[in-house]
Amino acid sequence: MHPASTSFKAALQRLLLHPRAQAFVVLMCALPGLYLVYGAFTESLGVNPAETLIRQTGDLTIRALCYVLLVSPLKDLLKMPALMRHRRTLGLAVLAYASLHLLCYAWLDMGLELEDITADVFKRPFIFVGMAGWVVLIALGATSFNAAIKALGPKRWKSLHQTVYALAALAVLHFYWMRSGKHRFDDVIFYGVILALLLLYRVVKALGQRLRSP
Repeated sequence: MHPASTSFKAALQRLLLHPRAQAFVVLMCALPGLYLVYGAFTESLGVNPAETLIRQTGDLTIRALCYVLLVSPLKDLLKMPALMRHRRTLGLAVLAYASLHLLCYAWLDMGLELEDITADVFKRPFIFVGMAGWVVLIALGATSFNAAIKALGPKRWKSLHQTVYALAALAVLHFYWMRSGKHRFDDVIFYGVILALLLLYRVVKALGQRLRSP
C-alpha cells in the first residue's frame, strides 16, 4: 500500500475514534433537519411548504438508510473498523427522519385526525407500506442498544436486525408508489439501485462466510 494512503487511513481512523467524533456525526445528521425547521419558520420552503416538508423528510430518510448500509462495505473495503462505531448513530438518524416524515404527514396532511389517518393507511397502499417500514424501524431502533443485545442474545438480535433487508424494500416500494402518480421515477431508480447494490454486497458476504465456515 502506498505510504500516503496508509497515512491518510491512519489519520482518518484517529478522527473516527476521537472522543468528539460521535458528537460531530450527530450534528451532521441533524443539520438537514434543522435546515428544514429553519425554512419552515422563515417561510422559505416555497409555495407549498407542507408538501416540501413531507417530501424532503422522506428523501432524508431513504438517504440516511443508504448511509447506514454503506458503513459495513466501507469498513471491509477500507479495513477501517472504527467506522462501525457510528453505525448506530446513523441508524437512529434514519428512525428520527422517518418519524419526522410521519409527523409531517399526520400533522400537515391529515390534521392529526387519528380516524382519518387510520382510514388513509388502509386506503392507500403507499401509506400502508410506509407505516409498515416505520414499525420495522421502531423495532430496530428500540433494540439498537447494548442492553437490548444482551437481553435478546446475539443470535436473535442479529436475526431481528436482518429485517433491514425488508426495510429497504419497503422504503423503495413506498417511494415508487408515491412517485407513480406523477410518473417521476428518476429518484426511485437512483435509490433503488444503490440499496440493491448495498444489500447484494451483504448477501454475497454472508454466503462467502457460510461457504468458508467448516
